[in-house]
Amino acid sequence: MFYFAKSMTRFIHRTSIVFYSLIVLITFTVLFGYGYSYYQLPLEHRYDNQVLYNLLNPNGSIGHWLGIIGTVLILIGQFIYMARKRIKLFMEIGILKYWLEFHIFLCTWGTVMVLFHTTFKFGGIVSIGWWSLVIVWISGVIGRFIYLQIPRSMEGRELSLKEVQEQKESIEKELKTKYGVSFLEFNSHKVSENKLLADRLSRNEYHKARQLIKTESRIVKRMERLDYWHNLLKYWHYAHLPFALIMIIIMLIHVIVVLYFAQILSLWTK
Repeated sequence: MFYFAKSMTRFIHRTSIVFYSLIVLITFTVLFGYGYSYYQLPLEHRYDNQVLYNLLNPNGSIGHWLGIIGTVLILIGQFIYMARKRIKLFMEIGILKYWLEFHIFLCTWGTVMVLFHTTFKFGGIVSIGWWSLVIVWISGVIGRFIYLQIPRSMEGRELSLKEVQEQKESIEKELKTKYGVSFLEFNSHKVSENKLLADRLSRNEYHKARQLIKTESRIVKRMERLDYWHNLLKYWHYAHLPFALIMIIIMLIHVIVVLYFAQILSLWTK
């Protein structure tokens, strides 16, 4: 039952990753395909295509909403992950790794929409905000990789070195008692992997033992480089957080300026 539940969880997790990727890919493909003839034009000639200009320019019927929706998605992605990590009320809800992946998905989806809102033309303070957003996105993907290298509990809590060692010992004990296989013997290279396992175990036991050996091997590698990943994660925060703050500040300034000038324009046209 445990292995079935674990397999189902893994299947649902992988399905969600595919689903996230498809949404982002479909959004990009549809928007790019619809507006390609407009986006490829030089800025000074875009007004000539009156129909697409009215729809896709940053203040157009579609372009304006792409900016709004993209900004909202990015802000939601930022704040729900921060809430899950730092607010006690939300710390027990779900697995932190899945929240991180949902955070990356929302921010990636929002970034795609903001990109089309800009119509691939950047200038002034908006360019600083855009490149800050790009840096935040890239560093976020790198941060996810670093995050996965540090052993954690199912709830996403970082495990101590002692807890990691206990995990390793538990796996080693299970290998020895259930399958008669020693991890040290396996890594001694005196016998091949297949011969060591296949000669002693049934097909079903062979696959389970191999999975345990892979898990223990992964734990050993992480234990050896735990300090390295901790330091790297610390330095990563120094890069990620400031650019995220710059991005949000410039985004808010942009929104305020747009609303301010829209209000002035409405007063002039009355």
